[in-house]
Amino acid sequence: MGHWFSRNIVEPGKLPMLLALTSFVLTFLVTRTVTRLIRAGKGPFGNISSGGVHIHHVVPGIVLTVLGGFGAVASDRHGVAAALFAVVFGTGAGLVLDEFALILHLDDVYWSDEGRKSVEVVVLTAALALLTLSGFSPLGVNDVTPQERQDRSAFLLSIALNFLLVLVTLVKGKTRMALFGVLVPFVAIVGAVRLARPGSWWSRRFYGRRHRARARARIRAYRHDKRWTKVRRRFQDLIGGFQERVPGRGSTPS
Repeated sequence: MGHWFSRNIVEPGKLPMLLALTSFVLTFLVTRTVTRLIRAGKGPFGNISSGGVHIHHVVPGIVLTVLGGFGAVASDRHGVAAALFAVVFGTGAGLVLDEFALILHLDDVYWSDEGRKSVEVVVLTAALALLTLSGFSPLGVNDVTPQERQDRSAFLLSIALNFLLVLVTLVKGKTRMALFGVLVPFVAIVGAVRLARPGSWWSRRFYGRRHRARARARIRAYRHDKRWTKVRRRFQDLIGGFQERVPGRGSTPS
């Protein structure tokens, strides 16, 4: 195990990424646990205020993210400094993305339905970081053979094609598939080939006079949402604690 870790994580310089991902996930889980305890009125924790201003944990998160980011850029992928700044960055990113919905809506929506976006963004970020740590490269660069790398035109064509597939998937209204398609080209291929979601730019632009395609897209989106929305919401409730009963109402914890 030690030899595998050294060969696949330490030597390629992936240790900072692993530490950043670990601290990111742990920070999010600890933060959600603390905020749920505050909301339920349990434990020694409480909201942080200064001069009557409620300080959300996104504030120290931004500070830590900036410090960790600049420190990581200034340091090498190997060494104690890189590992330390990776932990600082991951911790800050966990605090920031836990309140992603607040930043997006510029409103205190932590425990509302809009607040579910924070959990979704955290899960997507962790999944993409894990894929990168596993060896997946953006736009399928790792799938290019050594011969294609030597042929600059074929190399650039491969990157451009994968980027086009990701872009098509995105304008078809499939944001999650587009994000994963950046690292896994097969996902982008599936997203680009299948029908666009209703209301997307592609649907408005190309399905305006194609009534069958528009109807099929609506039926497929309805079936997909019916199948997966409940599952996704239950998962978000499990992690975020949105449906937990609380005694009375108070300010949103940070």
